[in-house]
Amino acid sequence: MALTFTPLHPLFVAEVSGIDLREPVTPELAQEIHRGMDRYAVLVFRGQDIDDDQQMAFGRALGPLEPTRATVDAHKHRLKHQEMNDISNLDEEGNILAADDRRRMFSLGNRLWHSDSSFKATPALYSLLHGRVVPPEGGETEFADMRAAWDALPEKTKAKVRDLVCDHSLLFSRGQLGFTEFTEEERQKFAPVPQRLVRRHPGSGRLSLYLSSHIGRIHGWPVPEAMALIRDLMEHATRREFVYRHHWRQHDLVMWDNRCTMHRARPFEDRRYPRDMRRVTLQDIAPTLQQAA
Repeated sequence: MALTFTPLHPLFVAEVSGIDLREPVTPELAQEIHRGMDRYAVLVFRGQDIDDDQQMAFGRALGPLEPTRATVDAHKHRLKHQEMNDISNLDEEGNILAADDRRRMFSLGNRLWHSDSSFKATPALYSLLHGRVVPPEGGETEFADMRAAWDALPEKTKAKVRDLVCDHSLLFSRGQLGFTEFTEEERQKFAPVPQRLVRRHPGSGRLSLYLSSHIGRIHGWPVPEAMALIRDLMEHATRREFVYRHHWRQHDLVMWDNRCTMHRARPFEDRRYPRDMRRVTLQDIAPTLQQAA
């Protein structure tokens, strides 16, 4: 049975039907999903009541997974798979995190527009986020189409930014929120890495902006001038016509292409309601500077 892709936005995002993620994904089905990602960049799989092992198996059917998490207090975790990210407000005992918990402060950075793992030398390919427990209101995820944002730039701006290289780090994004108390080990772990500001998507051939709150410098530019440009580009790229807001239902799995989208979490009453979200992340093939521009 072939998959059905139903568009949810004029520019990108589609809901996928005709698949049960509790079942193994064949190579043919994986290729069909890859083609859907090339076209839509964000895919929504509704009603997927899967466990951690099944979510991991789905990710592995599509490509190599990122081997490690990127978080503070990494010794405190409740998930059995090292390759699975805990995108929740729960501690290792399953209780809602305390208001002043360092992990809660760090995770507030997810509310900034970003691309997953752009702070790693080899960044993320796809992210697969599954909603196990969702709050009754709030907690949506917004996505922005960086291909459409690139297309809408003036030609003069395209020429200006086409070959720029930026440094990305979790130190930069969390610093925007005043979270600066990193251990020396964390500072080394999150040391800045270079990434292209403009990328060519190998599947579609389209150019896209590669923006993220993790950006803190542009090579060869004074920092204030660089960050003023990044802010202007972020404002352009997140205009309403480029953005889709996903309202979560329990057991939704949403997958997005980090090479050509940004996303951010929206607030909810995280001291009142539990939110249990789990993410598996695929690793890209190489650092962006080693990929065709």
